[in-house]
Amino acid sequence: MKEDFLHYIWRYKKFDFQSLQTSRGEKFTIINVGSYLENAGPDFFNGQITIDGQKWAGNIELHLKSSDWYLHHHEKDTAYENVILHVVWEHDVDIFRKNNIEIPVLILKEYVSKDFIENFQKLTSPKSWIYCENQIQDVDDFTYSNWLERLFIERLERKQKSIDEQFIKLNKDWEAVLFSLLAKNFGLNTNGIAFMELAQNIPFAIIRRESADALNLEALFFGFCGLLDGEKEDLYYRELQSRFGYLVLKYQLDFKRTIPLQFFKLRPDNFPNIRLSQLAQVFARNQQLFTDCVKVKSVKEVSQIFDVGTSEYWQTHYTFDKVSPKRVKKLSAKFIDLVMINTIVPLQFAYFKSRDEEIQERLMAIMHEIKPESNAIIDKFKDLGLSVNNAFDSQSLLQLKNEYCNLKKCLSCAIGIQLLNPTNDVKNV
Repeated sequence: MKEDFLHYIWRYKKFDFQSLQTSRGEKFTIINVGSYLENAGPDFFNGQITIDGQKWAGNIELHLKSSDWYLHHHEKDTAYENVILHVVWEHDVDIFRKNNIEIPVLILKEYVSKDFIENFQKLTSPKSWIYCENQIQDVDDFTYSNWLERLFIERLERKQKSIDEQFIKLNKDWEAVLFSLLAKNFGLNTNGIAFMELAQNIPFAIIRRESADALNLEALFFGFCGLLDGEKEDLYYRELQSRFGYLVLKYQLDFKRTIPLQFFKLRPDNFPNIRLSQLAQVFARNQQLFTDCVKVKSVKEVSQIFDVGTSEYWQTHYTFDKVSPKRVKKLSAKFIDLVMINTIVPLQFAYFKSRDEEIQERLMAIMHEIKPESNAIIDKFKDLGLSVNNAFDSQSLLQLKNEYCNLKKCLSCAIGIQLLNPTNDVKNV
Protein backbone atom coordinates (compact mmCIF):
# COMPACT_ATOMS: atom_id res chain seq x y z
CA MET A 1 0.00 0.00 0.00
CA LYS A 2 1.24 3.49 -0.88
CA GLU A 3 0.20 6.86 0.48
CA ASP A 4 -0.50 8.33 -2.95
CA PHE A 5 -3.04 5.50 -3.43
CA LEU A 6 -4.79 6.68 -0.25
CA HIS A 7 -4.82 10.22 -1.61
CA TYR A 8 -6.41 8.98 -4.82
CA ILE A 9 -9.07 6.95 -2.95
CA TRP A 10 -9.99 9.90 -0.73
CA ARG A 11 -9.80 12.57 -3.46
CA TYR A 12 -12.14 10.73 -5.82
CA LYS A 13 -14.19 8.96 -3.11
CA LYS A 14 -13.34 5.49 -4.34
CA PHE A 15 -14.88 3.88 -1.27
CA ASP A 16 -18.24 3.26 0.34
CA PHE A 17 -18.93 6.67 1.84
CA GLN A 18 -22.62 6.15 2.57
CA SER A 19 -22.39 4.64 6.07
CA LEU A 20 -19.13 5.76 7.64
CA GLN A 21 -18.02 5.65 11.25
CA THR A 22 -14.96 6.97 13.02
CA SER A 23 -12.67 4.59 14.88
CA ARG A 24 -14.74 5.45 18.00
CA GLY A 25 -17.99 4.37 16.35
CA GLU A 26 -19.30 7.91 15.76
CA LYS A 27 -21.52 8.48 12.72
CA PHE A 28 -19.56 10.27 10.08
CA THR A 29 -20.46 11.98 6.78
CA ILE A 30 -18.40 13.77 4.14
CA ILE A 31 -19.61 17.11 2.84
CA ASN A 32 -16.39 18.02 1.00
CA VAL A 33 -13.15 16.00 0.87
CA GLY A 34 -11.19 19.26 0.61
CA SER A 35 -8.70 20.63 -1.92
CA TYR A 36 -5.72 18.38 -2.63
CA LEU A 37 -2.42 20.03 -1.68
CA GLU A 38 0.77 18.58 -3.10
CA ASN A 39 3.09 20.91 -1.23
CA ALA A 40 4.08 21.08 2.44
CA GLY A 41 1.35 20.90 5.07
CA PRO A 42 -1.83 18.83 5.44
CA ASP A 43 -2.86 16.75 2.43
CA PHE A 44 -6.35 18.25 1.94
CA PHE A 45 -7.28 21.85 2.68
CA ASN A 46 -10.65 23.11 3.84
CA GLY A 47 -12.54 19.83 4.01
CA GLN A 48 -16.02 19.64 5.54
CA ILE A 49 -17.43 16.72 7.54
CA THR A 50 -20.03 15.95 10.17
CA ILE A 51 -19.43 13.75 13.20
CA ASP A 52 -22.59 12.75 15.13
CA GLY A 53 -24.38 15.64 13.45
CA GLN A 54 -21.75 18.25 14.36
CA LYS A 55 -20.31 20.03 11.30
CA TRP A 56 -16.54 20.56 11.13
CA ALA A 57 -14.46 22.50 8.60
CA GLY A 58 -10.68 22.35 8.35
CA ASN A 59 -7.77 20.32 7.02
CA ILE A 60 -7.56 16.56 6.55
CA GLU A 61 -4.38 14.48 6.81
CA LEU A 62 -3.83 10.98 5.38
CA HIS A 63 -1.32 8.33 6.49
CA LEU A 64 -0.79 4.62 6.02
CA LYS A 65 -0.61 4.26 9.81
CA SER A 66 -1.82 6.59 12.54
CA SER A 67 1.64 6.49 14.11
CA ASP A 68 3.07 8.17 11.00
CA TRP A 69 1.73 11.38 12.51
CA TYR A 70 4.46 11.20 15.13
CA LEU A 71 6.98 9.71 12.74
CA HIS A 72 6.64 12.86 10.60
CA HIS A 73 6.64 15.13 13.70
CA HIS A 74 3.29 16.73 12.86
CA GLU A 75 2.66 17.24 16.58
CA LYS A 76 5.40 19.92 16.49
CA ASP A 77 4.15 21.65 13.33
CA THR A 78 1.61 24.47 13.69
CA ALA A 79 0.40 23.80 10.12
CA TYR A 80 -1.37 20.71 11.47
CA GLU A 81 -3.22 22.36 14.35
CA ASN A 82 -6.36 22.77 12.24
CA VAL A 83 -6.62 19.10 11.19
CA ILE A 84 -10.20 17.93 11.78
CA LEU A 85 -9.78 14.35 10.53
CA HIS A 86 -7.01 11.78 10.32
CA VAL A 87 -7.67 9.30 7.48
CA VAL A 88 -5.54 6.16 7.80
CA TRP A 89 -5.25 2.71 6.34
CA GLU A 90 -4.32 1.15 9.67
CA HIS A 91 -5.10 2.64 13.08
CA ASP A 92 -2.32 1.73 15.50
CA VAL A 93 -2.24 4.69 17.89
CA ASP A 94 -4.49 7.56 18.95
CA ILE A 95 -3.42 11.08 17.96
CA PHE A 96 -4.01 14.17 20.12
CA ARG A 97 -3.88 17.90 19.58
CA LYS A 98 -1.82 20.10 21.90
CA ASN A 99 -4.90 20.64 24.08
CA ASN A 100 -5.15 16.84 24.54
CA ILE A 101 -8.30 16.55 22.42
CA GLU A 102 -8.18 13.43 20.27
CA ILE A 103 -8.26 13.87 16.48
CA PRO A 104 -11.07 11.77 14.91
CA VAL A 105 -9.86 8.85 12.79
CA LEU A 106 -11.39 7.22 9.72
CA ILE A 107 -9.98 3.77 8.95
CA LEU A 108 -10.21 3.80 5.17
CA LYS A 109 -9.46 0.13 4.43
CA GLU A 110 -12.77 -0.88 6.05
CA TYR A 111 -14.66 0.90 3.25
CA VAL A 112 -12.61 0.09 0.12
CA SER A 113 -13.69 -2.92 -1.97
CA LYS A 114 -11.37 -5.90 -2.28
CA ASP A 115 -11.69 -5.78 -6.09
CA PHE A 116 -10.40 -2.21 -6.16
CA ILE A 117 -7.41 -3.11 -4.00
CA GLU A 118 -6.68 -6.17 -6.13
CA ASN A 119 -6.75 -4.03 -9.28
CA PHE A 120 -4.23 -1.66 -7.71
CA GLN A 121 -1.96 -4.50 -6.59
CA LYS A 122 -2.18 -6.11 -10.03
CA LEU A 123 -1.31 -2.79 -11.69
CA THR A 124 1.64 -2.00 -9.42
CA SER A 125 3.13 -5.46 -9.01
CA PRO A 126 6.73 -5.75 -10.28
CA LYS A 127 7.04 -6.01 -14.07
CA SER A 128 9.98 -6.17 -16.40
CA TRP A 129 9.43 -2.68 -17.90
CA ILE A 130 6.28 -0.75 -16.89
CA TYR A 131 3.55 -1.57 -14.40
CA CYS A 132 0.71 -1.95 -16.92
CA GLU A 133 2.65 -3.86 -19.57
CA ASN A 134 0.35 -6.90 -19.28
CA GLN A 135 -2.84 -4.81 -19.28
CA ILE A 136 -2.27 -1.73 -21.41
CA GLN A 137 -3.96 -3.31 -24.44
CA ASP A 138 -7.18 -3.61 -22.37
CA VAL A 139 -7.65 0.18 -22.35
CA ASP A 140 -10.46 1.27 -24.68
CA ASP A 141 -9.62 3.24 -27.83
CA PHE A 142 -11.45 6.39 -26.72
CA THR A 143 -9.54 6.68 -23.44
CA TYR A 144 -6.24 5.79 -25.10
CA SER A 145 -6.54 8.28 -27.99
CA ASN A 146 -7.68 11.12 -25.72
CA TRP A 147 -4.80 10.42 -23.35
CA LEU A 148 -2.30 10.50 -26.22
CA GLU A 149 -3.56 13.98 -27.16
CA ARG A 150 -3.14 15.15 -23.59
CA LEU A 151 0.36 13.66 -23.43
CA PHE A 152 1.35 15.32 -26.69
CA ILE A 153 0.28 18.75 -25.42
CA GLU A 154 2.08 18.13 -22.12
CA ARG A 155 5.26 17.34 -24.03
CA LEU A 156 4.93 20.55 -26.05
CA GLU A 157 4.33 22.53 -22.86
CA ARG A 158 7.48 21.08 -21.32
CA LYS A 159 9.47 22.10 -24.41
CA GLN A 160 7.79 25.50 -24.39
CA LYS A 161 9.22 26.25 -20.94
CA SER A 162 12.74 25.67 -22.24
CA ILE A 163 12.06 27.81 -25.32
CA ASP A 164 10.62 30.62 -23.19
CA GLU A 165 13.78 30.59 -21.07
CA GLN A 166 15.91 30.88 -24.20
CA PHE A 167 13.69 33.68 -25.50
CA ILE A 168 14.48 35.74 -22.38
CA LYS A 169 18.15 34.77 -22.42
CA LEU A 170 18.47 35.78 -26.08
CA ASN A 171 16.98 39.24 -25.60
CA LYS A 172 13.51 38.26 -26.80
CA ASP A 173 14.74 37.60 -30.32
CA TRP A 174 12.74 34.78 -31.91
CA GLU A 175 15.21 34.45 -34.78
CA ALA A 176 18.02 33.86 -32.30
CA VAL A 177 15.85 31.25 -30.55
CA LEU A 178 15.34 29.44 -33.86
CA PHE A 179 19.10 29.51 -34.49
CA SER A 180 19.75 28.00 -31.07
CA LEU A 181 17.11 25.27 -31.49
CA LEU A 182 18.26 24.38 -35.00
CA ALA A 183 21.90 24.25 -33.93
CA LYS A 184 21.07 21.79 -31.15
CA ASN A 185 19.01 19.75 -33.61
CA PHE A 186 21.84 19.65 -36.15
CA GLY A 187 24.25 18.47 -33.44
CA LEU A 188 21.99 15.50 -32.67
CA ASN A 189 22.42 13.76 -29.31
CA THR A 190 26.20 13.54 -29.59
CA ASN A 191 27.05 17.19 -30.30
CA GLY A 192 23.75 18.95 -29.59
CA ILE A 193 24.94 20.74 -26.45
CA ALA A 194 28.14 21.93 -28.14
CA PHE A 195 26.18 23.21 -31.16
CA MET A 196 23.75 25.05 -28.89
CA GLU A 197 26.68 26.67 -27.07
CA LEU A 198 27.97 27.77 -30.47
CA ALA A 199 24.63 29.38 -31.32
CA GLN A 200 24.43 31.20 -28.00
CA ASN A 201 28.05 32.41 -28.14
CA ILE A 202 27.62 34.17 -31.49
CA PRO A 203 25.26 37.19 -31.38
CA PHE A 204 22.54 36.50 -33.91
CA ALA A 205 22.93 40.03 -35.29
CA ILE A 206 26.25 38.84 -36.74
CA ILE A 207 24.56 35.81 -38.35
CA ARG A 208 22.08 38.20 -39.98
CA ARG A 209 24.83 40.45 -41.33
CA GLU A 210 27.02 37.61 -42.63
CA SER A 211 24.30 35.31 -43.93
CA ALA A 212 24.81 36.50 -47.50
CA ASP A 213 28.11 34.59 -47.52
CA ALA A 214 27.84 30.93 -46.47
CA LEU A 215 31.63 30.69 -46.26
CA ASN A 216 31.73 33.34 -43.55
CA LEU A 217 29.08 31.48 -41.56
CA GLU A 218 31.02 28.25 -41.95
CA ALA A 219 34.18 30.00 -40.76
CA LEU A 220 32.37 31.30 -37.66
CA PHE A 221 30.85 27.92 -36.86
CA PHE A 222 34.05 25.96 -37.38
CA GLY A 223 36.15 28.49 -35.49
CA PHE A 224 33.94 28.62 -32.41
CA CYS A 225 33.82 24.81 -32.34
CA GLY A 226 37.61 24.50 -32.39
CA LEU A 227 37.79 22.93 -35.84
CA LEU A 228 40.25 25.56 -37.12
CA ASP A 229 42.92 25.14 -34.45
CA GLY A 230 46.40 24.21 -35.59
CA GLU A 231 47.99 24.25 -39.04
CA LYS A 232 47.04 22.31 -42.17
CA GLU A 233 48.14 22.43 -45.81
CA ASP A 234 44.55 22.33 -47.00
CA LEU A 235 43.71 25.58 -48.85
CA TYR A 236 40.05 25.50 -47.83
CA TYR A 237 41.06 25.10 -44.20
CA ARG A 238 43.38 28.10 -44.48
CA GLU A 239 40.63 30.17 -46.11
CA LEU A 240 38.22 29.42 -43.27
CA GLN A 241 40.93 30.10 -40.71
CA SER A 242 41.70 33.48 -42.30
CA ARG A 243 38.05 34.47 -42.48
CA PHE A 244 37.44 33.46 -38.88
CA GLY A 245 40.33 35.59 -37.66
CA TYR A 246 39.01 38.56 -39.64
CA LEU A 247 35.45 38.15 -38.31
CA VAL A 248 36.63 37.90 -34.70
CA LEU A 249 38.47 41.20 -35.10
CA LYS A 250 35.68 42.84 -37.11
CA TYR A 251 33.05 42.19 -34.49
CA GLN A 252 35.37 42.17 -31.46
CA LEU A 253 33.97 38.76 -30.57
CA ASP A 254 34.43 37.36 -27.09
CA PHE A 255 35.72 34.05 -28.40
CA LYS A 256 34.49 31.20 -26.22
CA ARG A 257 35.20 27.79 -27.66
CA THR A 258 32.44 25.21 -27.20
CA ILE A 259 32.94 21.89 -25.48
CA PRO A 260 34.95 19.49 -27.70
CA LEU A 261 33.07 17.99 -30.62
CA GLN A 262 32.74 14.24 -30.89
CA PHE A 263 33.35 12.19 -34.05
CA PHE A 264 33.66 8.78 -32.43
CA LYS A 265 31.06 6.21 -33.52
CA LEU A 266 29.26 8.71 -35.77
CA ARG A 267 28.37 7.86 -39.33
CA PRO A 268 30.37 10.12 -41.70
CA ASP A 269 27.22 11.95 -42.81
CA ASN A 270 26.68 12.93 -39.17
CA PHE A 271 30.21 14.24 -38.61
CA PRO A 272 29.92 17.65 -36.91
CA ASN A 273 31.80 19.44 -39.70
CA ILE A 274 29.26 18.13 -42.25
CA ARG A 275 26.32 19.23 -40.06
CA LEU A 276 27.86 22.66 -39.44
CA SER A 277 28.32 23.21 -43.16
CA GLN A 278 24.67 22.27 -43.76
CA LEU A 279 23.56 24.60 -40.96
CA ALA A 280 25.51 27.44 -42.60
CA GLN A 281 23.79 26.72 -45.91
CA VAL A 282 20.34 26.84 -44.26
CA PHE A 283 20.89 30.38 -42.99
CA ALA A 284 22.71 31.56 -46.13
CA ARG A 285 19.90 30.42 -48.39
CA ASN A 286 16.99 31.90 -46.47
CA GLN A 287 17.04 35.47 -45.15
CA GLN A 288 13.58 35.09 -43.60
CA LEU A 289 13.97 31.66 -42.09
CA PHE A 290 12.03 32.35 -38.89
CA THR A 291 9.04 33.80 -40.75
CA ASP A 292 8.93 30.80 -43.06
CA CYS A 293 9.30 28.28 -40.21
CA VAL A 294 6.42 29.65 -38.15
CA LYS A 295 4.12 29.71 -41.20
CA VAL A 296 4.61 26.13 -42.40
CA LYS A 297 1.62 23.82 -42.15
CA SER A 298 2.93 20.64 -43.74
CA VAL A 299 5.97 18.43 -43.96
CA LYS A 300 6.25 19.27 -47.66
CA GLU A 301 6.73 22.96 -46.87
CA VAL A 302 9.43 22.17 -44.31
CA SER A 303 11.18 19.87 -46.76
CA GLN A 304 11.39 22.73 -49.25
CA ILE A 305 12.93 25.07 -46.67
CA PHE A 306 15.55 22.53 -45.62
CA ASP A 307 16.37 21.18 -49.07
CA VAL A 308 20.06 22.00 -48.62
CA GLY A 309 23.42 20.28 -48.64
CA THR A 310 26.96 21.26 -47.73
CA SER A 311 29.34 23.72 -49.32
CA GLU A 312 31.09 22.37 -52.42
CA TYR A 313 34.26 21.44 -50.55
CA TRP A 314 32.44 18.94 -48.31
CA GLN A 315 30.96 17.19 -51.32
CA THR A 316 34.41 15.66 -51.82
CA HIS A 317 35.58 15.56 -48.19
CA TYR A 318 34.52 14.22 -44.80
CA THR A 319 37.59 15.67 -43.06
CA PHE A 320 40.15 18.29 -43.99
CA ASP A 321 43.11 17.19 -46.12
CA LYS A 322 41.49 13.90 -47.19
CA VAL A 323 39.59 13.67 -50.50
CA SER A 324 36.64 11.26 -50.76
CA PRO A 325 34.41 10.31 -53.72
CA LYS A 326 32.08 13.17 -54.64
CA ARG A 327 28.70 12.99 -52.96
CA VAL A 328 26.07 15.70 -52.58
CA LYS A 329 25.36 15.50 -48.85
CA LYS A 330 21.82 16.84 -48.62
CA LEU A 331 19.71 16.72 -45.47
CA SER A 332 17.82 13.44 -45.53
CA ALA A 333 14.05 13.16 -45.20
CA LYS A 334 14.57 11.41 -41.85
CA PHE A 335 16.72 14.28 -40.58
CA ILE A 336 14.18 16.86 -41.73
CA ASP A 337 11.52 14.93 -39.83
CA LEU A 338 13.64 15.33 -36.69
CA VAL A 339 13.93 19.06 -37.37
CA MET A 340 10.16 19.22 -37.63
CA ILE A 341 9.61 17.24 -34.42
CA ASN A 342 12.27 18.85 -32.26
CA THR A 343 12.44 22.41 -33.58
CA ILE A 344 9.64 23.61 -35.86
CA VAL A 345 6.62 22.22 -34.01
CA PRO A 346 7.82 23.24 -30.49
CA LEU A 347 8.85 26.67 -31.81
CA GLN A 348 5.45 27.26 -33.39
CA PHE A 349 3.72 26.15 -30.21
CA ALA A 350 5.78 28.51 -28.02
CA TYR A 351 5.58 31.42 -30.47
CA PHE A 352 1.82 31.32 -30.93
CA LYS A 353 1.29 30.73 -27.20
CA SER A 354 3.16 34.00 -26.62
CA ARG A 355 0.57 35.64 -28.87
CA ASP A 356 -2.36 33.88 -27.11
CA GLU A 357 -3.12 31.87 -30.23
CA GLU A 358 -4.01 28.18 -30.06
CA ILE A 359 -2.66 25.97 -32.86
CA GLN A 360 -2.68 22.53 -31.22
CA GLU A 361 -4.95 21.02 -33.87
CA ARG A 362 -2.67 22.22 -36.66
CA LEU A 363 0.42 20.86 -34.94
CA MET A 364 -1.20 17.50 -34.28
CA ALA A 365 -2.17 17.29 -37.95
CA ILE A 366 1.45 17.97 -38.96
CA MET A 367 2.76 15.34 -36.57
CA HIS A 368 0.39 12.77 -38.02
CA GLU A 369 2.19 13.28 -41.38
CA ILE A 370 5.62 12.44 -39.96
CA LYS A 371 6.99 8.96 -39.53
CA PRO A 372 7.47 7.84 -35.91
CA GLU A 373 10.88 7.97 -34.28
CA SER A 374 12.70 4.71 -33.87
CA ASN A 375 14.29 4.14 -30.47
CA ALA A 376 14.35 1.61 -27.65
CA ILE A 377 11.30 3.06 -25.88
CA ILE A 378 9.11 3.10 -28.99
CA ASP A 379 10.25 -0.40 -29.94
CA LYS A 380 9.26 -1.63 -26.49
CA PHE A 381 5.78 -0.13 -26.74
CA LYS A 382 5.41 -1.86 -30.11
CA ASP A 383 6.40 -5.14 -28.46
CA LEU A 384 3.50 -4.60 -26.04
CA GLY A 385 1.16 -4.51 -29.05
CA LEU A 386 0.63 -0.75 -29.35
CA SER A 387 0.37 0.82 -32.79
CA VAL A 388 2.88 3.60 -33.41
CA ASN A 389 1.92 5.01 -36.79
CA ASN A 390 3.38 8.51 -36.76
CA ALA A 391 5.37 11.07 -34.80
CA PHE A 392 2.27 12.13 -32.86
CA ASP A 393 2.06 8.60 -31.44
CA SER A 394 5.79 8.31 -30.72
CA GLN A 395 6.06 11.74 -29.05
CA SER A 396 3.03 11.01 -26.87
CA LEU A 397 4.41 7.64 -25.83
CA LEU A 398 7.79 9.14 -24.97
CA GLN A 399 5.98 11.58 -22.69
CA LEU A 400 4.05 8.68 -21.14
CA LYS A 401 7.18 6.66 -20.43
CA ASN A 402 9.36 9.51 -19.16
CA GLU A 403 6.82 11.49 -17.13
CA TYR A 404 4.46 8.78 -15.89
CA CYS A 405 5.81 5.22 -16.17
CA ASN A 406 9.34 6.05 -15.01
CA LEU A 407 7.97 8.07 -12.10
CA LYS A 408 5.34 5.41 -11.27
CA LYS A 409 2.56 8.00 -11.55
CA CYS A 410 -0.12 5.45 -12.46
CA LEU A 411 -2.71 7.30 -10.39
CA SER A 412 -2.22 10.41 -12.53
CA CYS A 413 -2.37 8.46 -15.80
CA ALA A 414 -5.62 7.84 -17.70
CA ILE A 415 -4.43 4.35 -18.57
CA GLY A 416 -3.66 3.46 -14.96
CA ILE A 417 -6.94 4.91 -13.73
CA GLN A 418 -9.03 2.98 -16.23
CA LEU A 419 -7.25 -0.23 -15.28
CA LEU A 420 -8.12 0.51 -11.66
CA ASN A 421 -11.71 1.35 -12.57
CA PRO A 422 -12.53 -0.75 -15.64
CA THR A 423 -16.15 0.40 -15.79
CA ASN A 424 -15.55 4.07 -14.96
CA ASP A 425 -14.56 7.05 -17.05
CA VAL A 426 -11.38 9.05 -16.44
CA LYS A 427 -12.75 12.59 -16.51
CA ASN A 428 -10.95 13.46 -13.26
CA VAL A 429 -7.45 12.64 -14.48
